[in-house]
Amino acid sequence: MPTIEQSIEVQVPVRTAYDQWTQFEQFPQFMEGIEEVRQLDDQRLLWVAEIAGKRHEWEAKITEQHPDERVAWKSEDGKTNAGVVTFHRVDDGRTRIMVQMDWEPEGIAEKVGGALGFDDRRLKGDLERFRDMIESRGEETGAWRGEVEQDKVS
Repeated sequence: MPTIEQSIEVQVPVRTAYDQWTQFEQFPQFMEGIEEVRQLDDQRLLWVAEIAGKRHEWEAKITEQHPDERVAWKSEDGKTNAGVVTFHRVDDGRTRIMVQMDWEPEGIAEKVGGALGFDDRRLKGDLERFRDMIESRGEETGAWRGEVEQDKVS
């Protein structure tokens, strides 16, 4: 699976950035191609997106979540992807957000797009739109401060 990584600095405290990120149902406001994200419970999300001209739907499970530090996920069906978002305090009013994501391209259009770096540019644009959104508001629209412990592998 290809891995894409991007980071961005936002001019808000780490708690504000993290709390806004946990408002998954608002992802369509800043993520290109995402039509809907529905939170099914504390760990499961339903995603609907248009990717390379095709509509996709999948469920993802939050596999690890620690307030002000990280959110990790993996798809459980449909579009194969997994990743982690980490939040790093730069100073009292600035946060660095880092995203690492693995995904499995389906079909020739997605494979070509991945090879040409379209996925990397899309993620960069998503982070820039998130930055613009949170900085213009200056505060989060909600928060979920719960913890999800990393899945134990025996």
